[in-house]
Amino acid sequence: EGTALRLKLGMSSQGDKEPVYRDCVKQCVRTNCTGARLRGFQSAQPQYMALTGWTCRDDCRYQCMWTTVGLYQAEGYRVPQFHGKWPFARFLCFEEPASALASLLNGLACLLMLLRYRSTVPRQSPMYHTINAFSLVSLNAWFWSTVFHTRDTYLTEKMDYFCATAVILYSIYLCCVRTLGLRRPGVSSMVGVLLILAFTSHVSYLTFVSFDYGYNMAANATIGMVNLLWWLCWCWQNRRTLPYWWKCGLVVMLLHGLALLELLDFPPMLWILDAHAVWHLSTIPVHFLFYSFLIDDSLYLLNTEKMGVKVE
Repeated sequence: EGTALRLKLGMSSQGDKEPVYRDCVKQCVRTNCTGARLRGFQSAQPQYMALTGWTCRDDCRYQCMWTTVGLYQAEGYRVPQFHGKWPFARFLCFEEPASALASLLNGLACLLMLLRYRSTVPRQSPMYHTINAFSLVSLNAWFWSTVFHTRDTYLTEKMDYFCATAVILYSIYLCCVRTLGLRRPGVSSMVGVLLILAFTSHVSYLTFVSFDYGYNMAANATIGMVNLLWWLCWCWQNRRTLPYWWKCGLVVMLLHGLALLELLDFPPMLWILDAHAVWHLSTIPVHFLFYSFLIDDSLYLLNTEKMGVKVE
């Protein structure tokens, strides 16, 4: 998933609190972002930068960030964060190039395996439509993750966070349908309604009350743990009857284990590769294993349905 678990401690960080940074930005804006200088900047700005919303003020903040980083390093201090993020070397219009590329590759892996799933599993399989819907929710999340890491704005940040939460909640619904809903459709429908209410409440609180990064991280971690334990219990229960159970168990363990990479939270190597990018890069192969499990399980369910065998 495109879950962004980074904890931003407000919008202010050590780097942007520095007087040298603030004075630099003020001077740059005053000098370059008015009158003829601004028109010159806009005419010289590449079209892709304008289309992604980069302004003269944004460019001042970017240039002054590196001025401040240089002063910190010259004095032997640790590289500071700015506005809740590490300094990244911008590539074209990509604010965080490595994370944007990793998110795109995750989305492509998801799309590739969805197409393979559709070409391998008949539509009559009991989980076919639920898995297709889950894949579309995941693709949407990876799209917004790519957009957010390309350009961090109020809208793209919220869409990245909210869509990532939707993936985790839908994963719980997917688990519920597979473990309970095939025999008790009413249970999965009830859980689905509760998950929709939970998502609506979560988004409403973050949108209209307070966008609390700590709360968002805690909420995602909690529902992620529910998802993990539910799938692992099902895997353990079916370990003797389903030869492919280990794929599911390994996937959920990997997803939650790899998320711990974010705790490293080091300054970007070569000003491009940070812990968040490493996390996203590490999840790319997981899609192939997960859809391998989904294909095996969907074909198993189709065969047992044809034979009239009770599904567990």
